[in-house]
Amino acid sequence: MGNPLAELLDTHDAVGLATLVRDGGVTPTELVSAAIDRAEELNPALNAIIHRQYERALRDAEGTLPDGPLRGVPFLMKDYKGREAGEPYHMGVRALRDMDYRPTTDSGLALAFRAAGLIPIGRTNTPQMALMGTTEPELYGPSHNPWDLARSPGGSSGGSGAAVAARIVPAAHGNDISGSIRIPAAMCGLVGLKPTRGRVTSSTVSDRAVGMNVEGVLTRSVRDTAAIIDATSWTSPWWPAPPLPGPLAAEVGAPVEPLRVGVWTEAFNGVHVDEECARAALETAALLESMGHQVMVAAPTQCSSPELWAAAQSALAIAAATEAAAWAPRIGREFTAEDLEAQSWSSIQAGRAMSGVEVLTLLERLQELVAPILSWWTDFDLLVTPSTAAGPTILGEYVRSYESGRGSAFTRPFNLTGQPAISVPLGWPADGLPRGVQLIAGYGRDDLLIRVASQLELAAPWGHRQVPTIA
Repeated sequence: MGNPLAELLDTHDAVGLATLVRDGGVTPTELVSAAIDRAEELNPALNAIIHRQYERALRDAEGTLPDGPLRGVPFLMKDYKGREAGEPYHMGVRALRDMDYRPTTDSGLALAFRAAGLIPIGRTNTPQMALMGTTEPELYGPSHNPWDLARSPGGSSGGSGAAVAARIVPAAHGNDISGSIRIPAAMCGLVGLKPTRGRVTSSTVSDRAVGMNVEGVLTRSVRDTAAIIDATSWTSPWWPAPPLPGPLAAEVGAPVEPLRVGVWTEAFNGVHVDEECARAALETAALLESMGHQVMVAAPTQCSSPELWAAAQSALAIAAATEAAAWAPRIGREFTAEDLEAQSWSSIQAGRAMSGVEVLTLLERLQELVAPILSWWTDFDLLVTPSTAAGPTILGEYVRSYESGRGSAFTRPFNLTGQPAISVPLGWPADGLPRGVQLIAGYGRDDLLIRVASQLELAAPWGHRQVPTIA
């Protein structure tokens, strides 16, 4: 028999569970125990959680927790960024696993999650150094999509996506440098917000110059996303985001004035788009039109610039090389080709090969390339696209065709612009595999995204949808 409280993980999101704790209907210990029991039951099939910290989680639950808005809610950290003192931190790198690397300090993000009252029960699988849109690292093996175990949950936050979709926990940490929150959200039937650049607490060394990476979460509800982003927001010293008019939680369910909406279903990088992915975006646009919004086929043409995509690839290589260089003082040597997968090593070598002048020239050119994209939001309020160009792929396909770019075909340009973008699970075709719809707002307008996403959640609910029985 399973844990009798496990049903709460099926019927309540994070905000709902925190309300139960606050009202005395359940204790943090009971919730954490239920999450651990479910993890032990389902994770052997999913391979979503690679580091367990059950004993610590139970001690935390039984102790004095911060009186945060999500007090007592079980959570998972991704094994990339979000360092926790004393916990394993490997990023899919064999050398770090072999030396049992454990940070001695907590990251600001980990502290913010804990201050909100969340209780991490472990860390989730990620592709090596979070460099792929699927979660199939050689070190820990592939994570499996709970909607179809033969398929990928996406990446690079795929372990987090699989765990939340399977309702092991209601929310989990993710980060997004090229779509790594939105891709698994789309492929696992979840909500995934890439906040405005600099909105959420980050200690990311590798991306301060490039500015493509942001931290966030994968959740089952818009209100959970809003609550957790509120709890982890800060003013970045490198990329300060425009201040919001108020808490994002207050935007959930708020009325939306008529908007000017563009819809676009052709991949920005020119790859083929799955019919059901396109259909989900078009049906969402029609739903928005029925709500009184003005909708037309339109998108910033600069998003499809080959030069933009080539520059983005170089920027990712710079970020990878900077990330790798930061490890030398921590472990006493640099990473070598023997430590890393071929794709990771190739990216790092490409970044290392660029001179300082070439790096600065590239970053300046990127700003020139994204300016026309940002200006598109002068005439529009919202852009609607598929989140991905394909549904969940068979495990192994993405790795074999890495250069196809179907995962980040719609997501990557908005890591370059720094705009907020959210994937919501509005595609539910007959094949049983979820599809995500991406909404992109102007720079700093996370509030508008939450407001519109919550309107869509009310009009076309998804919270009742559960994965099939996991063998």
